[in-house]
Amino acid sequence: QLRKRAPFAYIHASKMMLARLSRTIAQRARPLTARTFAAPAPKMFDYDTIVKSLSVADAIETVEDAFCKLAQDKVDVPMPMHITIDETATAGPGDCHVKGGYVSGAATWTVKVASVSFYKSGGPPGGGVFVVMNAVTGQPCGIFQENRFMTDLRTGAAGGIALKHFGLAADALGSSNTIGFIGCGAIAKVMARAAKAVRPDFKGVCYAPDGSHETFAAEMSAELGVPFTASDSASEMCAESDIIYTQTPGSTTCLEKSWLKPHATIICSGSDQPTKQEIPTDVLKASKYVSDLTKQTSKVGELRSAIADGSMTEADVYAEIGEVCNGSKPGREGKELIVVDLTGTGAQDAAIGQVAWDKLGN
Repeated sequence: QLRKRAPFAYIHASKMMLARLSRTIAQRARPLTARTFAAPAPKMFDYDTIVKSLSVADAIETVEDAFCKLAQDKVDVPMPMHITIDETATAGPGDCHVKGGYVSGAATWTVKVASVSFYKSGGPPGGGVFVVMNAVTGQPCGIFQENRFMTDLRTGAAGGIALKHFGLAADALGSSNTIGFIGCGAIAKVMARAAKAVRPDFKGVCYAPDGSHETFAAEMSAELGVPFTASDSASEMCAESDIIYTQTPGSTTCLEKSWLKPHATIICSGSDQPTKQEIPTDVLKASKYVSDLTKQTSKVGELRSAIADGSMTEADVYAEIGEVCNGSKPGREGKELIVVDLTGTGAQDAAIGQVAWDKLGN
């Protein structure tokens, strides 16, 4: 009918169709190399450069903003992937986890691979790499060989944020302004630095089952300029502490409810695998329990143990930390016992990745 009414229009339409078909055939016939392009190579940052350039104080504000957005569903955070390297004659034992996330509106997103507990090798017990990606082009911006240093910074930042919102105020009635540390390794050091950034004048006490608390107390006193005392036992340390950071391997619980001040704040970061537990479930049940991400702590954090023995359900979670950071819920309200469960989220990895790229990449 088109040909009968308008021969010219028919001919024109036919030519257009043939032209489009010809272009499609030509495009598909091109060699693959003709359709690729050379993206700029990502910048590489070694461990020494990262350590010299970044501190936990750099991370606190950005990580807190990430927690706020996480509570508003403005962060895409998949569940972590865990890989167990079993001990054989040629490998292991060790654990690996892969985390990542994107904070809405940020210029980058991050994927992290971290390994821990490779003690058999005789070298460092683990390592890690952050890959920071451009959120516009999808291309890698930078690869940071951080060997868990950036992971420790974002964990410490979360610990500082927890102290800010949930710790009994230094001048509150009944407060001795004492912060305790159970476990005195790398995470304890970054937690102490974060505490100093948030509360500069605290008194520190510490205990480590492996006996490292004497060295830790001396080093932190010298570095931070605040008094640290090594305690003879975990129970003695807890009895003195208003705030307690726990960062142990998580193979066994590290404190008991009877050791605690009624208003204690426990900020625990040792549980990030389904096999770990630092805090007894009766402590969790008695507390105002706060998670970094409930869907995660219920699977790999302290909450998992309480759910397993029937002490708690997810409905017993008071808040996620971001809900307090953004003002949706109050933090500490009086002299209540509080537990803050930090398993580490992809939101924090995205945040510290952005901090690192802003500081080193541009």
